[in-house]
Amino acid sequence: MQYGHFDEKNKEYLITKPNTPAPWANYLGSPEYGAIISGNAGGYSFVKSGANGRHVRYHFNSKDEPGRYIYVRDLEHGDYWSGSWQPVGKDLDQYKSVCHHGTGYTNIVSDYDNIHTESLYYVPLNKTYEVWRMKVRNNDSKARKLALFGFVELTNNNNYEQDTVNLQYTLFISRTYYKNNMILQSINENVPEDQSWRFFGAAGAEVTAYDGDRDTFLGDYRSYGNPASVANGQCSNSLNYNTNSCGALQINVELQPGEEKEIAFLLGQYDEKGASEILSHYKDLSVVDKELEELKAFWHSKLNRFQVQTPSDNLNNMINTWNAYQCFITFIWSRAASFQYSGLRNGLGYRDTVQDIQGIIHLDHEMALERLRLMISAQVSNGGGLPLVKFDHNPGHEGTPDDPEYVRETGHPHYRADDALWLFPTVIKYLNESGNWDFTDEVIPYSDKGEGTVYEHLRQALQFSLDRMGAHGMPVGLHADWNDCLRLGAKGESLFVAFQLYMAFKVFMEIAQNKNKPDDVKWAQGLLDELDGNIQKHAWENDQFVRGFTEDNYTIGSWENDEAKIWLNPQSWAVLSGAARPEQAKVSMDKVYDNLRTDYGTMLFYPPFREYGLPVALMALFNASTKENAGIFSQPQGWLILAETMIGNGERAFEYFLNCSPASMNDKAEIRKLEPYVHGQFVESKDSPYRGRAHVHWLTGTASTVMVSLVEGIMGIQPQMDGLRINPCVPSSWNDFSMVREFRGKKLNIQVENKNGVQKGVTHIVINGEEIQGDLIPIAKMKAENNVLVIMG
Repeated sequence: MQYGHFDEKNKEYLITKPNTPAPWANYLGSPEYGAIISGNAGGYSFVKSGANGRHVRYHFNSKDEPGRYIYVRDLEHGDYWSGSWQPVGKDLDQYKSVCHHGTGYTNIVSDYDNIHTESLYYVPLNKTYEVWRMKVRNNDSKARKLALFGFVELTNNNNYEQDTVNLQYTLFISRTYYKNNMILQSINENVPEDQSWRFFGAAGAEVTAYDGDRDTFLGDYRSYGNPASVANGQCSNSLNYNTNSCGALQINVELQPGEEKEIAFLLGQYDEKGASEILSHYKDLSVVDKELEELKAFWHSKLNRFQVQTPSDNLNNMINTWNAYQCFITFIWSRAASFQYSGLRNGLGYRDTVQDIQGIIHLDHEMALERLRLMISAQVSNGGGLPLVKFDHNPGHEGTPDDPEYVRETGHPHYRADDALWLFPTVIKYLNESGNWDFTDEVIPYSDKGEGTVYEHLRQALQFSLDRMGAHGMPVGLHADWNDCLRLGAKGESLFVAFQLYMAFKVFMEIAQNKNKPDDVKWAQGLLDELDGNIQKHAWENDQFVRGFTEDNYTIGSWENDEAKIWLNPQSWAVLSGAARPEQAKVSMDKVYDNLRTDYGTMLFYPPFREYGLPVALMALFNASTKENAGIFSQPQGWLILAETMIGNGERAFEYFLNCSPASMNDKAEIRKLEPYVHGQFVESKDSPYRGRAHVHWLTGTASTVMVSLVEGIMGIQPQMDGLRINPCVPSSWNDFSMVREFRGKKLNIQVENKNGVQKGVTHIVINGEEIQGDLIPIAKMKAENNVLVIMG
């Protein structure tokens, strides 16, 4: 069943049936002020940290409530509803709703009983508060008297766990006041150094009545769908003292036929003075439309740096808007806060963040550089990465997993084998995109002590792996090797990390060659050759690569095993790294297609673990076909797509994209459950009775890996040190398609012709009338704006 559709022109997704199978969400704000909102206005808000800055309550794993509710009540006949379908939940035969999720805003449009409302939610650019603007119009033939109620349930403590669990304390440190058209909440009022304030105010009209006490507003044994103050048509002017706080503001309006009025509710963590200044900014509500356009311009200017028009609307919508926007949201929030992540991770995962950077480099390499510097400064002087990089990271002075204090503070007692190796593909992508090769000489501190150039940081990352090699001459798995459920330990070896290291040597050699360091090139080449020999000798089994070796020399991912016989990542990463010989690449990727592919994506491995389990295969704890236990883990789908494009299989790469693309499930949303416009963490695979059901939305490395596979693989846009390579890998039926790409301050309008119906291969390129043989456009040939014709054949 279809619950909505894409609006590519406006870069929106429109939810046309509000009874979606799960809450379909959007993200508002920035790291300074975050807000998550569903298509029914459920969600929560926080300053800086979802764990320690929370001021709006939300009930996780429940009914998508509470949220940012605006109720409407007819003061004459007593009927009431909400600007979003929920929480009141009127009969959908009479209540019509369309939710517009856009880039940094959500606008919920509804019609009921001849009253039209538009409830716009957004966080103004570079501000730390949120705006709810409601337009209400009378489409009736007679005048209508209405009461509008803005409502938010406030936490009694900024810390999410304290507010939820420590009720013998947090209920008794909060109280509310009403002043000048707003509810003010004070926390720890008697301890000035710990006191904090929140406000919920109204602009555009005078408040008729208010409630600052949640239980009074809701009433005894009532719900958010039938609060007493709304049902009675009148707030009670209550204030909280020793119970639960809320902000509820009532505004009565009278509308003549065809008349429209608008009001705005403002919410944030400010005291009376700060809140009053914010409210005064909205005396003229025309500022709302200006701020909305500013938000759109900000996001669209980033997304428009790469746009495509292909025969696939599915791919167009994902590349042009939603996959790209999800990359930015995941980059900004990492795994900090969603409707599954409750915000308790108080920092950035090293591997997550370095991978997330890759997804936005082609759209904003300066933003990527800022985060890349941070992550390099979170590399330990021994070459490894800090498993968790605290939000208040202090380079040169941090503890490490070897230090008890760091372990107590973060809960991470071990290094992971893959963390620092992610720097290599990310750094080279940044260098090739920006052309800023001087970055390799920039001096950045290590997290614990000392400093080094970026180049030295990279060499030290190699050394971390070289210092931790196993019996087969490949890197050990340590606490984890990307797969948190595979614990190969200090002696067991990981093929995933071996392929990462293989790629890292190649990247390091490219950088060393550019820096004219032949001794370093020779050093890396010798180690690469040795690693290559060990991979070929120990890890290739006739038609597939194994996954790894345990400390007692059991082979993970062998065709001789009863469980987990073939794994996805060793096959795709053998291709991505360049370690696979051409014939190995072909037969191993064919085996993946024959044994792991499903209509909903490709499984991480198969069959699932049922007998072989702890302490190595922690995924055995999960139900079969779930998460890492032979589920369709979403992040590797991007690596698979990219690997197929590298060996020229455009048909298969596009098929894999369609299998995993959320947009492919837009008309089967009752199966997928999650949003059809963003990737989730995993999808249940073929041994599940609910195969195709997706879980853990928005904040996933899938956004980055799939984006890279689409941009660099299928569309074939591959920045190089001296120019831009254009080498698409597409279905043979794509006769022509186009792209717009900004590259180092130049704009390229690219038209691709594929009259011979090939999957990959470029005969020549014409730029501004000049023909170039091959697929590389030198930067010296580019003007400020360029017309480019790419001929495939």
